[in-house]
Amino acid sequence: MSKSQSNRGTVEVDGTIYDWHLQREPHQADDEGWKGMTIALLQRDAKRAAWVQFPPPKRLLKGLPRGRLQLDDATISRCVRAATAAGWEPMSRGKPVVFTVDAEGN
Repeated sequence: MSKSQSNRGTVEVDGTIYDWHLQREPHQADDEGWKGMTIALLQRDAKRAAWVQFPPPKRLLKGLPRGRLQLDDATISRCVRAATAAGWEPMSRGKPVVFTVDAEGN
C-alpha cells in the first residue's frame, strides 16, 4: 500500500505492529486559524495511544480548496518513530499523548 485513500490502516515498524486512523481532518478553528490533521496511533495490545498533529497544509493557508489527504506507510512509520523518540510509551496507561510533527511526519 504505497498511497492510501483510506482513513485507517496498519503499519509495521521495527517488528512491532501499529494501528492508525485519521482522528481529525484539517479544519479552521475560530480562534486559532487553520489546524492540521491529526492521526491516532496505537501499538497492538498496548494501552496508550499517541495523537500526531500535522501542520495545516500550505494550500489551506493560501485560501485554496481542500485536497484529498494522502497518508502512506512511510509517513505513518515516520510518525511512529517521531512519537517514540519524543517519549511515547505505548505500554503505559493514561490519556493519549499529543505530538506535533512536520508535513513529512518527522
